[in-house]
Amino acid sequence: MVFSCIPFLFFFLPLCLILYYAVPFSIKIFSGKEILLKNGILLVFSLIFYAWGEPLYIFLMLFSTVLDYTNGRLMERFGTTRGKRTFFLCCSICINLSILAFFKYADFAVSTINGLLGTQLAQPGIHLPVGISFYTFQTMSYIIDLYRGEVKAEHSYAAYLTYVSMFPQLVAGPIVRFADIQEQLHDRRLTFEGFEQGLLRFMMGLFKKVLIANQVGALWEEIRILGAANTSVATAWLGALCFTLQLYFDFSAYSDMAIGMGHMLGFHYNENFNYPLTAVSVTDFWRRWHISLSTWFRDYVYIPLGGNRKGVPRHLFNIAIVWFLTGMWHGASWNFILWGVYYGILLMLEKYVWGKLLARLPKALQHAYAFLIVVFGFVIFAITDFGELGRYIGLLFSFASNPLADTRLLWYLGNYGTVLVTACVLACPIYPWLCRRAATSGRGKRCVLSVCTGIGVLLLFVLSTAYMVSDTYNPFLYFRF
Repeated sequence: MVFSCIPFLFFFLPLCLILYYAVPFSIKIFSGKEILLKNGILLVFSLIFYAWGEPLYIFLMLFSTVLDYTNGRLMERFGTTRGKRTFFLCCSICINLSILAFFKYADFAVSTINGLLGTQLAQPGIHLPVGISFYTFQTMSYIIDLYRGEVKAEHSYAAYLTYVSMFPQLVAGPIVRFADIQEQLHDRRLTFEGFEQGLLRFMMGLFKKVLIANQVGALWEEIRILGAANTSVATAWLGALCFTLQLYFDFSAYSDMAIGMGHMLGFHYNENFNYPLTAVSVTDFWRRWHISLSTWFRDYVYIPLGGNRKGVPRHLFNIAIVWFLTGMWHGASWNFILWGVYYGILLMLEKYVWGKLLARLPKALQHAYAFLIVVFGFVIFAITDFGELGRYIGLLFSFASNPLADTRLLWYLGNYGTVLVTACVLACPIYPWLCRRAATSGRGKRCVLSVCTGIGVLLLFVLSTAYMVSDTYNPFLYFRF
């Protein structure tokens, strides 16, 4: 993104909250029409937030919202005519996907054609609009659910635009379906408890991003550029682990911040992560990782294709389609497609080959199996250049030609050991376990846990702020999607 998102939020969010809480939820004007003032404040700030980094592409978002809002109203008007409803549905889906394909995959398509045919076609050099994959899927969920009769058509364009452009989750998810917040757009409660929970969640996400994701990400970048001559097998695996932790804490941190900001504004978004690095299988991992994307593909692609209801060959085909599209969604590069194929094949094998055997293994072996698959898979995800990817994968298994460990590994563990251990511990559901234990204990222990959590989060917030001021390495990996 053109600007650094988190520092901008430090100025942007408080100002938005002050104005948001200062105005009533709605007022009635002389004609008796109700104006939702809080939605108006949120909409203005959301458009400013997006336009600050992408001033031109805001018109692209406005076009998408007008398209789907209009088709939604037309679909409602011709509700008894299936052919017309289908036409409006196809119109929205085709135009939305065409826009996404043009901006996200035009350069990729031209480079692929040049590589296959030996041509020298000039690449368009189109800059990818931030968050286009997320808000495109959100607008499509609205029109599809409306066609299915699962939501009512939204009569207020301002409310619909607020839903699509809402800054807490616009740039990096989670993918929020219109059905989940349609009622909240028109009627929601603001409570001190909700604000407190949201603020704590936001600060916890900030801590995960700044103090963990950025730190392990810096180590991954250092290991990645070393080269085979300076990298032991264990160091290469440490780098893969670092990228896995970086991606998890980076993306889940933004989901935490988005959910927290939503709570402060009176919205309740669904969870997007459920400790995926503790999964016991690939299937279990994808029930826990980027849940909003997994369920989107399940409900709008996998199940409409027939799911597992039409025999084994069709089931395998459906899995292949879903995971090819999942890879494509993540980026316009062959490594993302390879990553999607990698998981598609593994899910097929778990379903029909070794899934039952895996379920009978000790839990420790199941965790180890899933964890190694995930870490290796994120190497494919991380490196877009196939030559570099092949060399790095070779390093991971170069037991005969490279040393197993070296002094550089010991130096990394000594300097980054604390953050690595902290990351691994926080990737496990220890805090929820403590909360459950406290809930079944006396009031005194619950108060102690609450006070300790508040003090700890406040200290981490101060530390995170100090790191942001001094640290220039502050990427948001999912902005590119």
